[in-house]
Amino acid sequence: MNFPLADLPWWGLLLLTLGLTHVTIAAVTIFLHRHQAHRSLDLHPVVSHFFRFWLWFTTGMVTREWVSIHRKHHAKCDTAEDPHSPVIFGIRRVLLTGAELYQHEAKNPDTLARYGQNTPDDWLERHVYSRHPVFGLGTMLVAEVVLFGPIGLTIWAVQMIWIPLFAAGVINGLGHHMGYRNHATRDASRNIVPWGILIGGEELHNNHHAHAASARLSTRKWEFDLGWAYIRLLEMVGLAKVRKVAPVIHLRHDKSQCDTATAHAIVRHRLAVLMRYTRMIKRTVRQEVKALRARAIPGFEDNRALVAVKRWLQRENTELPPTERQALEHALNKSPVLQTIYTMRQELTALWNSSTTGPEQLARQFEEWCQRAEATGIAGLQRFAGTLRCYA
Repeated sequence: MNFPLADLPWWGLLLLTLGLTHVTIAAVTIFLHRHQAHRSLDLHPVVSHFFRFWLWFTTGMVTREWVSIHRKHHAKCDTAEDPHSPVIFGIRRVLLTGAELYQHEAKNPDTLARYGQNTPDDWLERHVYSRHPVFGLGTMLVAEVVLFGPIGLTIWAVQMIWIPLFAAGVINGLGHHMGYRNHATRDASRNIVPWGILIGGEELHNNHHAHAASARLSTRKWEFDLGWAYIRLLEMVGLAKVRKVAPVIHLRHDKSQCDTATAHAIVRHRLAVLMRYTRMIKRTVRQEVKALRARAIPGFEDNRALVAVKRWLQRENTELPPTERQALEHALNKSPVLQTIYTMRQELTALWNSSTTGPEQLARQFEEWCQRAEATGIAGLQRFAGTLRCYA
């Protein structure tokens, strides 16, 4: 018998390596993340076990540990108890040592007991997958060296760093540090890029935090979630069943007044509504802060006030650091325009936070809010009021 058994050209080895790592990515996003952690879909037992075996074989990850840590991340997101938040640990540490943060939290028995419910607990899990995670990695190493010779060690090494780099580093790090936001979630989550291809859709991290139970991570027409495409294929052949997906925003530009359908849609998409408010008012905020700086108003010598206002528009003032909260309060005291923008946003959120308002009354209140926004004379508020009426 000749060794290596599989004599492939360099480009064949490259494609093989990418293919192997991509199956691992699919296993993480479909099985661990959407199926196990959030129960957004059901998988056929054959598919579920294939993914579980593949993750043991190629990563050594234990399902209960991954699910527990991810659920805790959502429950304690961007707080001191978050296992891997760049807001707490810094982006450099999460990017470079995200796998170490994961391993540290995996040893916390309280995390596993509290957040690891309803994960696999059969004989294979107890006696093989959870008990001997390194055995799978060793078996894969031997198999790849036998098949491909010394280059098999390189293929194995790439597989070893793929998940720690992209999942533990990029998603947990950059996904809370840079990118764009569709939803004004209370955390710092962001969509890294609108095309979730390289990491199977996990690039759409802000969308996920806004709709954690959704099997589809894309929420806008121009976004693409490759993991969702795979799920739909599995569903078409009877190997998966989707439980829940995020609602789709519909705008009817022929509407000129808020009705009960508008009220229902606004409440349903409130995080996206707040983000639209931010986008449509951003230019006004920038121009107002620039004007205050030109007038040499104390406290506007640098960008601290602008940063504080922009940060508040995407989150809440109670979640700002003390220095930014002070800068925000100072800006509001010095600018009637910024104070109006602040007040209108607070009033808008108060409307959908009311639990005693009926749909008809809520529709009237939204229409009254739109009329007050238009009466302010602030262009950004006027544009937003016109768009708010279009929700359907």
